[in-house]
Amino acid sequence: MITNTLKIMVIDNDRSLYKNYRSYFDMYLEYDLNGICSTIKEALNQYEDLRPDIIFSEVSLPEECGIEGIKYFRQKDPSVKIIMLSEQNDFELVKTAFKNSANGYLTKPVNERTLYNALDSIKYDGATLSNDIAKQVISMFQRKSYEFFSERENQVIDYLSQGATYKTIAEKLFVTPSAVNFHIQNIYLKLDVNSKSEALSKLRTMEISYHRNSA
Repeated sequence: MITNTLKIMVIDNDRSLYKNYRSYFDMYLEYDLNGICSTIKEALNQYEDLRPDIIFSEVSLPEECGIEGIKYFRQKDPSVKIIMLSEQNDFELVKTAFKNSANGYLTKPVNERTLYNALDSIKYDGATLSNDIAKQVISMFQRKSYEFFSERENQVIDYLSQGATYKTIAEKLFVTPSAVNFHIQNIYLKLDVNSKSEALSKLRTMEISYHRNSA
């Protein structure tokens, strides 16, 4: 992959951004914008001609999700670096992207400096992440977990504490509302409560007790 000038492919169906992409890459000496495509299918059709070193792909694309497209590019070239672009910084979506072997994730809008820093991070470190997502990652590791709940139950508890509905939790965790209800019933059982308000009240009491004992 190491060449004097790295070839870049952008996949984004928002054509209003194409002028910006071209303008940004005109400023870079180390990176050359070889092509802009609007769909995964179009990018795959042009792949052999463009042979990109780095791909920037929007997550929300017509016909197919950008994350789903990663596997097709890996079949073409296992070493190609792939950075996902999205207006969404939902942590579960970010995790899905990396589980599918993305090398980076940037939230829109991106400016010339953000794009350049991401390219340098990929070139020299092999990965890149937007600052807002990096802060979420740090927050996730700092968040208090209750050891007698499963990892999924702790995730549900966290969203419940933020006031999320069952439907919202299901969307965040990529599960069905009935699955969320199943986990919540298990949480109620372990807490020996019968409602959301009772559960949150007991959890707050447990959190206060935890901090007192840790002081």
